[in-house]
Amino acid sequence: MKKLCALTLVSAIVASSGAISGFTLENNNASGLTKNCKSAYLMDYNTGECLYKENETARMPIASVCKVMTLTLVFDAIRDGSLALTDTVTVSENAAGMGGSQVFLESGCEYEVNQLIKSIIVCSANDSCVALSETVAGGEQEFVARMNEKAKSLGCADTLFANCTGLPRDTQYSCAKDVATMFSNLIKYEDYFKYSKIWLEDFAHPEERTTSMTNTNKLIRKYPACDGGKTGFTNEAGFCLASTAQKNNMRLVSAVLGASSSDDRFSSAIKMFEYGFANFKNKIVLDKDVTLNDEFFVRGGKKDTFLVRPERNAYIFSANDKTPEVSYVLIADDVKAPVAENSVVGRIEIYKDNVLADTVNVVAAESVEKAGFIDYFKQIAQNWAM
Repeated sequence: MKKLCALTLVSAIVASSGAISGFTLENNNASGLTKNCKSAYLMDYNTGECLYKENETARMPIASVCKVMTLTLVFDAIRDGSLALTDTVTVSENAAGMGGSQVFLESGCEYEVNQLIKSIIVCSANDSCVALSETVAGGEQEFVARMNEKAKSLGCADTLFANCTGLPRDTQYSCAKDVATMFSNLIKYEDYFKYSKIWLEDFAHPEERTTSMTNTNKLIRKYPACDGGKTGFTNEAGFCLASTAQKNNMRLVSAVLGASSSDDRFSSAIKMFEYGFANFKNKIVLDKDVTLNDEFFVRGGKKDTFLVRPERNAYIFSANDKTPEVSYVLIADDVKAPVAENSVVGRIEIYKDNVLADTVNVVAAESVEKAGFIDYFKQIAQNWAM
């Protein structure tokens, strides 16, 4: 049986967690943010709120931006334990023979996964993409199938991959909204940011040969708040960019597709970021490092109650001129001892203007040991004395 109780209601400057369905660009002075671009999208990273959109579901080629999904599957494999940053990859002739942007891997030689990931993030290395795809999935086509499965699981309905590099294929496409969604999923991996701001570095090959790498994402130099991104260009796709920037306790993600020039894609991203940071705010409403006022009951433990906390931070996003009301409902599981610290014991539902905005797991902030015979005897004696 579950225990249901209400948390203290808090009024905050917040907004709903879904896309701002009633949001219109004209009302928020957002016209003219992009220049010579076919499609664009701006969203808040923590809540998924859409701040700006322009032909956001139009299907078009995205060139090397598809490596966002390639990197995601590699980091997924590392998370799942089937791959490690220190593992070595033996490069196939197929991988070494890739054209386009590359670090000129040598067939038959070994490279660390760490190196290959870095080369993809920094200089968009096609050969490293194929080498990792063969390692993770046994072959590029199986890897591509997994890319499409992952895209579907993220709700990317207007995305289809045909290779892991982004080299031109008629059957390969995505859209600005899906690109922003996929990039948001990638940057949940903190290891990504170990490489994303590297500007210039040598890639080391066997026998002391090196290849110079320069970051293709010039935004990290043009816009200080930007700490990550993935560029792409082919004649068919034009100039594309997925990027992220962080300022004022808020992280934004943008996508620009089909720009006429490299400068247009970067300037468009900067204008969208500046618009977002100037007109919106992100309010933290639950802090994972702060215990809740409500304690949870436990049956069969050496103590009757224990402290709990949110499993993760929770944010509510809003325009600067909005002040919606936030309320919480705390739902406790039927908890039996023993209780391990950090184990999930319930959840918090967060409501904005009486609409469910987010659900966060509640975890034990301390452990509770199972009561033994002596503990029960002591409790009976205490109750008798009362």
